[in-house]
Amino acid sequence: MGRLVHFEIHVDDMDRAKKFYGEVFGWTFEDWSEFAGMPYFGAVTGTDDELGINGALMQRQSPPPEPNQALNGYACTMGVEDYDTIEEKILQNGGKVAMPKYALPGMAWQGYYIDSEGNIFGIHQPDENAK
Repeated sequence: MGRLVHFEIHVDDMDRAKKFYGEVFGWTFEDWSEFAGMPYFGAVTGTDDELGINGALMQRQSPPPEPNQALNGYACTMGVEDYDTIEEKILQNGGKVAMPKYALPGMAWQGYYIDSEGNIFGIHQPDENAK
């Protein structure tokens, strides 16, 4: 079975992207640029005893996604405990709403956003009372 073990987010401005993901989700970063041969920062997204994976921010090698372009790749979704608080942090740190908060009835709240680098990502708050 091919379990997902790592992700990469392509960015134009490494400092801006580290600030965005650090401020919004509390991620920390380790400089792995020497190994990658380009600006590349490992993203620590939680502790080893939490469900999830770590990944990286890497220097974008091609043009960024165009505004209003349909998603044409993977979209990562982050689990959150308080949807509204995280949405507020996203917007305060330069993110934009791509698809507003909606209910997955009886399961969760979900929505999609555009990060500081033009990438789409989701947030997901489990809630059995969502409707």
